[in-house]
Amino acid sequence: MKLRIGDKVRFLNETGEGIVSRIKDKTSVFVEMQDGFEIPYLVSQLVPIHTELIVDKNTDNIEIDPEANINDAVYLVIEPDHELPTLINDYKIYLFNSSAYNVLFSYSIKDEEYFQTLKHGELGAYQKILLKQVKIQFFKEYSYHKIECLFYKNTHFKTQMPIVEIVNISPKTLAESKVIKHDEFKFSVYGFLLKDEFLMQTNVEQELSLVDIAKLKSIKEFNSRSKTSKSNKEYLKSLEKEVDLHITELIENPEGLSNFEMLNIQLEKFDNELDDAVFKNMKKIVFIHGVGNGRLKQEIIERLKKTKGVTFQDGSYKDYGFGATQVNIL
Repeated sequence: MKLRIGDKVRFLNETGEGIVSRIKDKTSVFVEMQDGFEIPYLVSQLVPIHTELIVDKNTDNIEIDPEANINDAVYLVIEPDHELPTLINDYKIYLFNSSAYNVLFSYSIKDEEYFQTLKHGELGAYQKILLKQVKIQFFKEYSYHKIECLFYKNTHFKTQMPIVEIVNISPKTLAESKVIKHDEFKFSVYGFLLKDEFLMQTNVEQELSLVDIAKLKSIKEFNSRSKTSKSNKEYLKSLEKEVDLHITELIENPEGLSNFEMLNIQLEKFDNELDDAVFKNMKKIVFIHGVGNGRLKQEIIERLKKTKGVTFQDGSYKDYGFGATQVNIL
């Protein structure tokens, strides 16, 4: 039996498993345990726990060849929650990395014209990750599934081209495909091969052509804040707001109103303006409340303390003295 670096193995004479991290000699290897320690083992004491997943070219699904050598490959796998089709409630969608490479991935579905990313992250060598658990209706609504992958190792490795694959999976596809058994999954699964050719790639050309240089020169230098365009300044200004809560700014004739009634009018204006600013995704709103006896400011502060998604501070002394509160919307 021949083992390679990255192969996942079980121990013949004890419980546990690990990944071959180094070749010691012709008869022994180092196995990295889950806690990160390396332990030498005789090859005869190890059992590979992965069989190769092979695409059935007639049905576009995967089958197992127990006698095949382990090859680097990446699959999109769908696992029903029962062996009997009539008893299936849910399907689990996995990304299965049966290679010695770590994978940076993203998983997206096509929603009308555009793709929507549902999950992204990192997947270790010889591991699988659950992308989503769905009902059969999910495949009726979203039949296009896009997987993007970048490959790397923590040691020296052969560079690999990234992959971008779009797989068409519908209820009809599943009904016409065969399910197969695999040690990594509890139930029989459907599978779709994404990559199986892990070859040395050529180096990126280091010299730029004249066309490339011209394109680079045509890219404008990033503007500093002091050089922000007029349109950008106008846009940023549109995300800010100033509200004067003086009672004479809110009603034409406040005479005859009690202090309690005026305070309620001011607080109602405050609530409405703050809600409107949050709804419009504004960044900052300044409430001018004046100094007075401090009651209005106190009420505003108490309400802001209970409001999620905002911070607050005294308004600019230069512009408002002590008579304003600035609210920053996160």
